[in-house]
Amino acid sequence: MKNNIKNILEKLIPIVQPILEKYDPAHDYSHCLRVLKNSMKINSVENGDAEILAAASMLHDICNYPKNHPLASQSSTLSSKKAEEILIKIEFDKNKIPAVKDAVICHSFSANKTPQTLEGKIFQDADRLDGIGAIGIARTFATSATMKSKMYSIDDPFGENRILNDKLYAVDHFYIKLFKLADKMQTKTGKKLAIERTKYMKNFLETLEKEI
Repeated sequence: MKNNIKNILEKLIPIVQPILEKYDPAHDYSHCLRVLKNSMKINSVENGDAEILAAASMLHDICNYPKNHPLASQSSTLSSKKAEEILIKIEFDKNKIPAVKDAVICHSFSANKTPQTLEGKIFQDADRLDGIGAIGIARTFATSATMKSKMYSIDDPFGENRILNDKLYAVDHFYIKLFKLADKMQTKTGKKLAIERTKYMKNFLETLEKEI
């Protein structure tokens, strides 16, 4: 199995890396490598198909639009179609392509879809893990910079007396999305890891509050 995964990655990396390196820092090639690592870590306990997870990790953001782009909500659907084209091209097992597409389509938080396969559940958890914890904090502020939004509201940094809006303020994103992810994890392993990372983020905001 390890050799098969190595062969799959050797075929996919030359195709996807040049594309992914053009994207914002939160969705570039390094993001895919972290999601691959998360997938394999969760899978070591949950026992899904590692080949499907490796392919999904490399291809899930192959068509990616910024969060404030009109087509942003279609990114996962477009990526799944492009993923199928690429997998056919590299002669990936055709019987496993539908599972890769399911994982790619369902990984998106905004798509609000429930994975239909074990691999889809593992992969959704793996991708969402990269949105929380220390790397999640870094990605949140990187995305904020890309969108040219503020780090926080000067008048009400933590949205205690206003409507939250993460298109305007990065800190709002923690409350709108990130703190909710642990409860939405699909696997026991993913949930355990997510709880640990969520604690780190809450500690970060407590420290931020003291500093500002």
